[in-house]
Amino acid sequence: MPEFDSTPAARPHPWRAVFVDRDGTLNPDFHYLSDAARVEVFRGVAEGLRLLRAHGYLAVCVTNQSGIERGFYSDSDVRAIHERINTILAKEGTKVDRFYYCPHAPESRCPCRKPGVELFERARDELGVEFSSSAIVGDRSLDIEAGETLGLLTALVPSPGHAAEIAEEVRTRGARPDIVAPSFRAAALRILNRG
Repeated sequence: MPEFDSTPAARPHPWRAVFVDRDGTLNPDFHYLSDAARVEVFRGVAEGLRLLRAHGYLAVCVTNQSGIERGFYSDSDVRAIHERINTILAKEGTKVDRFYYCPHAPESRCPCRKPGVELFERARDELGVEFSSSAIVGDRSLDIEAGETLGLLTALVPSPGHAAEIAEEVRTRGARPDIVAPSFRAAALRILNRG
């Protein structure tokens, strides 16, 4: 389901967006995080988002949050976490423009859960995003697979301490990221230098 944090001003041409995963990409992945007070943002994320947004990218977070359907936390908990992320980012002069999240467990097989692309398509329709000039940054194969389906430039940034495990997951699932970077900031610079 979409969560609206801000509405970008209308403009005559389609937006380009950087789609970002949440847990493991913007912030450390505390399994089934429910407490907004525990939220941290990785170093380099704010700078990377600030650079991308300054170059005309919307920052759109698309995240799987199966803990809602599993009963570990609520929609309001997720919204509080997103508000906390933007509070932290605001101190460094940036933000995520819009958050979208899937509340379903994998066994529900819903089309909004990554690597499904329903939430990306909703963002495209609601924000006027053009996929061909957009990118995705994530820490798992699911993010790369969704990006490949949509024709996005794909950037893999393995969570600290999980690079070997994630590389194996990506290889096993056959995903082929366009960019593999050691940090969000490094991925942002590579995205900006793509052409």
